[in-house]
Amino acid sequence: MKRERVVIIGAGFGGLRAARALANKGLDVLIVDQQNYHCFQPLLYQVATAGLEPEQIAYPVRAIIRKWRDVRFLLARVERIDRASRQIQTTMGPVEYDQLIVAAGSTTNFFGMAGVAQNSYGLKSLDDAERLRNHILTVFERAAYEPDPARRAALHTFVIVGGGPTGVEMAGSLRELVKHVLTRDYPDLLESDVKILLLEATDKVLAMLPTKLQRKTLERLAAMGVEVRLNAAVVNAESDCVFLKSGEQIPSHTLIWAAGIRGVAVAASLDLALARGNRVAVNPDMSLPDDPRVWVVGDLAYVEEHGAPLPQVAPVAIQQAQTVAENILRRREQRPTQPFRYRDRGTMATIGRHAAVARIFGIFPAWVIWLFVHLMSLVGFRNRVFVLINWAYNYFFYEQAVRIITGSGEPNTQRSV
Repeated sequence: MKRERVVIIGAGFGGLRAARALANKGLDVLIVDQQNYHCFQPLLYQVATAGLEPEQIAYPVRAIIRKWRDVRFLLARVERIDRASRQIQTTMGPVEYDQLIVAAGSTTNFFGMAGVAQNSYGLKSLDDAERLRNHILTVFERAAYEPDPARRAALHTFVIVGGGPTGVEMAGSLRELVKHVLTRDYPDLLESDVKILLLEATDKVLAMLPTKLQRKTLERLAAMGVEVRLNAAVVNAESDCVFLKSGEQIPSHTLIWAAGIRGVAVAASLDLALARGNRVAVNPDMSLPDDPRVWVVGDLAYVEEHGAPLPQVAPVAIQQAQTVAENILRRREQRPTQPFRYRDRGTMATIGRHAAVARIFGIFPAWVIWLFVHLMSLVGFRNRVFVLINWAYNYFFYEQAVRIITGSGEPNTQRSV
């Protein structure tokens, strides 16, 4: 008999969890992704600041699923979802499904600002992280022989937009790269020459954490030499200048955008009215309101709890994917599906070498917890070993080993807003 085919779009946290839960269950499971690897996105900022090599936070999908019975992989980009014919259109041709799990993730949200999209650096992929690392190292090379003081100051000014975990972690890591490594690589460079600005459009950083931890975050960043500006909204950018809503202009050749994400474009092909941030509103059991064969999980899914949308983070995606997998199995057994309930296990962010903040653990113990959680979350024993070695080397010897400029350090000018 023909087995029921479950197609999963995306090999991120949600897609892989769903595939693992459905393996060896008598189903034909197919994962479709345009990359042949799973990327651990929470550590992209460490690739961007020369702390880790790209391959240390990525792992081949085929190696992950090797022992998962009845799970296959297709390397292709999904161009459209055709629910009428129960097919997805890909660059490798059409793929039929009986059940479809859309775990396609998100992309950087530039809020319609074309200048920002063309002149900023995001942190959503390995390509983004490598491009940013190349740029950061290149501007220091350019500044070392720049005779014009104003232009040299602009090269040494780094603007990071977004006071969430990515922005905070990027600011702290960049400041430590400058303090402990680049001031030794460039004998004429003083730490005070480099200006790192963290801009947040609202009145708080790390909004998901209690006020006390937000305050400690600001204190720690200030002590490190990161200038934090609240209620500072960016409205435009050029290659050498950032424009604020207040009218202020900040001369800078580096704008790092960590101010928000939105659902990927393939969501539009579902032919549904999309929620805020290009996300798909789903039933309590994570299926589409008008199609019980299609499920949406992760960054693309819009689910509210206690009157607020759930955050677009890995733990939410993983738990949603587990619920969907269980519901697919329940429906096959003609049992009612179960609603999704998120179990919040806390939020963490590092602030440099010795500190972190977490809603559960406080400030300094959270740094150790952060290290352990992120290390164990990496896929593959080899990756864990090499990341641990890199972290230990960087910590004890104040050295970021991956200071190699490869490829282009220019922004991706083909981005859409």
